Amino acid sequence: MTKQQIKIPLSVPENKKNEYNKNYRSLTNNSGHLLLIAGDQKVEHLNADFVGTGIDPEDRTPEHLFKIAATSHGGVLATHLGFISRYGHEYRSIPYLVKMNGKTNLGNNELKNSSKTWWSVNDIIKFKKDSGLNIVGVGYTLYLGGQFEAEMLVAASQMVYQAHQAGLTAIIWVYPRGFKVKEDDIKIIAGGAGVAAATDADFIKIKYPYNLKDKPGTAKKFTEAIEAAGRTQVVCVGGSKRPVKLLLEDLEKQIKISGTSGLAMGRNLHQRSLEEASKLTASLGAIIFHNKSASEAYKIYSPKTLLKPKSKSKFLGLF
Repeated sequence: MTKQQIKIPLSVPENKKNEYNKNYRSLTNNSGHLLLIAGDQKVEHLNADFVGTGIDPEDRTPEHLFKIAATSHGGVLATHLGFISRYGHEYRSIPYLVKMNGKTNLGNNELKNSSKTWWSVNDIIKFKKDSGLNIVGVGYTLYLGGQFEAEMLVAASQMVYQAHQAGLTAIIWVYPRGFKVKEDDIKIIAGGAGVAAATDADFIKIKYPYNLKDKPGTAKKFTEAIEAAGRTQVVCVGGSKRPVKLLLEDLEKQIKISGTSGLAMGRNLHQRSLEEASKLTASLGAIIFHNKSASEAYKIYSPKTLLKPKSKSKFLGLF
């Protein structure tokens, strides 16, 4: 893995460039690419995605997310500050991204205003100093097309600017929402990517139309979203839980055909046991950080090559 040349945005002051450089490299495992472990689903999806048929019992408690991140191979845990505060004592090696806003899935989502952040960037800076944890950045979910779009654009842009002023990185989740909005339309997704890039975010997380049958064709069309984002890097959502082989094949197409810079994964990861999730992050990392093919990555995950947790050092040596 070669070091990525970082082009620091002009919104980062001269005296914060070293801090930003350090945080960006930690965010991207020193590669410029991102494996984002989405822990904000504890708020967004409530408990439906953590308990039920096909979900490993280990997923019942928030600590499962921290265990996965700690055994991941270059992953960053994105979650709300309260969880980081409660579990960070035992998981100091994890790079953290603090999710700054959120809403539950109860009631009519179209009527909810989740534009306000739960904390200020200054609060995060203080928490980072007081806790000594590796807080590398902040994140915000932006919904386009709804009645609170204007407020969310202001909050997202201000968060990114304040983060950069402090030498932190910033990621925007951007989803088209609203009356008669086609959320899986690539042109609309690409438009959202362009809007998120206008906030000066370092990475944006967007939807991907996994349901379309022509996989190579979809990946090629999806270049529109990457081009629309310009110099802001793009990662796609992981979607609902599906077979690992298919998941890895989709990721390879996203990176090598579409031109994305990694993946953000929630349900597809945390609904598995710690052992299985750890092997999955190793497989994902092989593609994201080491430019391996889906077939090479699947060999790492495959039961024929699964290793016991005590053999972790040997597992890492596969790279």
